[in-house]
Amino acid sequence: MSPFCKALENEESTVLMGKQLAELVRGGAVLYLTGDLGAGKTTLSRGIVQGLGHNGKVKSPTYTLVEPYELPDVNVYHFDLYRLGDPEELEYMGIREYFNSDSICIIEWPDKGMGFIPKPDLDIEMHYQNDARKIEITARSSRGLALVEKLQRDENK
Repeated sequence: MSPFCKALENEESTVLMGKQLAELVRGGAVLYLTGDLGAGKTTLSRGIVQGLGHNGKVKSPTYTLVEPYELPDVNVYHFDLYRLGDPEELEYMGIREYFNSDSICIIEWPDKGMGFIPKPDLDIEMHYQNDARKIEITARSSRGLALVEKLQRDENK
């Protein structure tokens, strides 16, 4: 199956895309977010977390590595591995305990944690496209395939 692609004109459309994704991943998923600095990864994460019911601020966990959101229906863990010095540090912070079948784990800069984080259900790439951004979502598991198929169906309505 080909990836889902969409242009995101501004911050608002990026947050809305995150909220749309939130509806799909409500049952649990591992999401990898890749792209250059400023490409919209944290903005998309904000949309996902808010779409799952969080009403407060959503900040980038660049210095803390993980920001947990314990919501009534789901636990969301937002990781930003940009400043990770050594992937082995993840083992010391108990990284495996965050990943279970019904939690949602959003991981920015996943390449920095390879070997210590599970494979994603969705691989989400954010790119600059002129003055806007483009999102490309690729399924990396059977769960991810079902999510991308639903996303494509919803988009074509």
